[in-house]
Amino acid sequence: MKYSGAEIIVKLLEMQGVGIVTGIPGGANLPLYNALYHSKIRHVLARHEQGAGFIAQGIARSTGRAAVCLATSGPGATNLLTAIADAKLDSVPIVAITGQVSSDLIGSDAFQEVDMYGLTIPISKHNYLVNSARDLMDIIPEAFRIAESNRPGPVVIDVPKDIQCDELEIKQWPLPVENHDLISLDLYKLKKIADLINSSRRPLLYIGGGVVKSEASSLLFELSRKNSIPVASTLMGLGCFPCQDPLYLGMLGMHGSRYTNYLINEADLIIALGVRFDDRVTGNLSKFCPQATIIHIDIDRSEINKIKKADISLNSDIGLVLKNLIPMVGSNRRLEWIEHINEMRQKHRFMLPDAKDTFHPINVIRAIAKLASPDTIITTDVGQHQMWVAQAYSFQRPRTLLTSGGMGTMGFGLPAAIGAALAHPEQRIICFSGDGSILMNIQELATLAELQLNIAIVIFNNGHLGLVRQQQELFYDHNYIASKFDRKTDFAAIAQGFGIDSYDLSKAYELSSVFETWLAETGPCLIDVPIHYAENVYPMVPPGSAIDEMIGGECNV
Repeated sequence: MKYSGAEIIVKLLEMQGVGIVTGIPGGANLPLYNALYHSKIRHVLARHEQGAGFIAQGIARSTGRAAVCLATSGPGATNLLTAIADAKLDSVPIVAITGQVSSDLIGSDAFQEVDMYGLTIPISKHNYLVNSARDLMDIIPEAFRIAESNRPGPVVIDVPKDIQCDELEIKQWPLPVENHDLISLDLYKLKKIADLINSSRRPLLYIGGGVVKSEASSLLFELSRKNSIPVASTLMGLGCFPCQDPLYLGMLGMHGSRYTNYLINEADLIIALGVRFDDRVTGNLSKFCPQATIIHIDIDRSEINKIKKADISLNSDIGLVLKNLIPMVGSNRRLEWIEHINEMRQKHRFMLPDAKDTFHPINVIRAIAKLASPDTIITTDVGQHQMWVAQAYSFQRPRTLLTSGGMGTMGFGLPAAIGAALAHPEQRIICFSGDGSILMNIQELATLAELQLNIAIVIFNNGHLGLVRQQQELFYDHNYIASKFDRKTDFAAIAQGFGIDSYDLSKAYELSSVFETWLAETGPCLIDVPIHYAENVYPMVPPGSAIDEMIGGECNV
C-alpha cells in the first residue's frame, strides 16, 4: 500500500504511542495536517509556536516521555527556537517537526524559507533535514530514541513539503527503536566512592535534575537515610527529596537558604548527582566547597570536569549507580554532623514575613500549598515569583515542579501548565507567574479557555519586572530604567475576555475562598494578586561573590 511522506510521519507517531501533538499549521506543513485529519492523534492548536513548544515541554517534563510539537516553515519554525533551546538546557525530550519549502527551492530564498537545520545545530540534541520519504522510516523512530535516551533533549526534524507529498510503497513498518545504549558502571570507582562516603565526617548530597530524569528519587532517599547524609537541591532537583524530612536542607545557590549555602561550604565530601555546577548554584567557583572532596556522577560525559574538577567521577545512570552503591555504604547516624546542621538551621532560619501580610508572596504560596494536594503540578514563569515558589512551596514528589532553569524563559509557565494538564487531566495544575512573564505568552489563554483544563494561574502583580528592578536597586545604584510598567494591566478583565473565570484580589476577594472555589469546580481560573513593588527575594548571592557571601534574608528572631 502506498503512503505519502506525511502519512508515514503520522503512522510512525502513532506507533511511538504519541496521543497528543501541538502546533500551528501553515503552507509548508499542510500535507502533514491533512494526514493528521485521518488520525486518532489529538491535535492541540496553540496560538503561537513558542507556546506549542512549551506545551510539548509540559507534557514531556511531567511524564518523562518525548512530546511532539509542529510548525510550518519560516517564522513558524523560528518561533520554536526558544522552546527548543530551553529544552536543550534543561534536558527535556521533545521532537519538533517543522515544514520546509520544497527541496528544489531550498537555497533560493523562497517564501518562508529558513535554514532550520543550521539554526538548530547548537540548540538541539540532534537534528535532521529529510531528503526522501523513505528516510522517514528510520528518522522518526530514531528521533524518539535519541530524545529520550541517556541525557534527554530536543530533536528537530525539518521536512520539505514535496517529501511530505511524495508517495512510497510500504510493506512493513519499522518497530519503535529500543534504547540499546550501553550504560557502563565502573565497580572499582564505585568502591572508592563508597569508601569515601564511609570515611567522611561531613558528607553532603548535592542533587539536580539528573535525579528526576533517572527516576532515582526513592534510591536517593534510601542512601541519604541509611548513611545520614543531608541533601541540598538545585532548582531542577526540587521534589526529588521530601521537603519535610529532617535531612533535607532545601535549595542552595543564588537564592538558596542561608544555612544550606553555609553548610555546603563546610562539607568534607560533596556527592554531586545529576548536576551541572551551574553558576547560579556555585557562585564564585573558586570559592565553592573549598574543603570538600568532589564526587560527580552524571549520565552526560561532557559535564564531567566541564566546570568544576571532580576528585572522582562516574559517567553513568544515577539510578544504576545508587542501586549498586547503597549496599556498599554502611549505616551511620552521624550525630555530630547532624547536630551541627540543626544548630545552623536554627541560627540561620529562613526569614518569614509577618503572617498578617496576606499579600506577601511567601504567605500566598504557603497558603496555596496547604490547600493543594501533594500531587499538584506547579509550573512557574521566571523571575522573583519563581524563586519565591522554590523557597516556600513544599514539594514532596518529583515532576511536580516544572520551571525553566537553564534558559530562564519568561512565558514558559502558562503553556507548560497546559501541557501538564493535557498529560494529567485528573490532576490540578497551578501556574505561578508575574505580571511581566504572563504577558510573554498570554495568547495561550485562548488555548486554555478552549480546552477548559483544571489550571489556576496566580499572577504576582507588582507593576514591574521584579527581578530586574531588584538588581537595579542592589547593584546598579537605584538606576531604574525599563523595569516599571507605567500602565496597569487588568489581567482579570483579559481573562474574562478569553472566557476564563478571574479574580482580582485587590477588589475584596479572599485568596482562600477563591482557591477553594476553584478546587471544587472544573476548568481554569486566573487570580491576580497585588504585591508591593519593592518586595525583594532574599537571601541573594551578589554576582561574583561566594555562595556563602549572601545579602538579606537573615532571621534575627
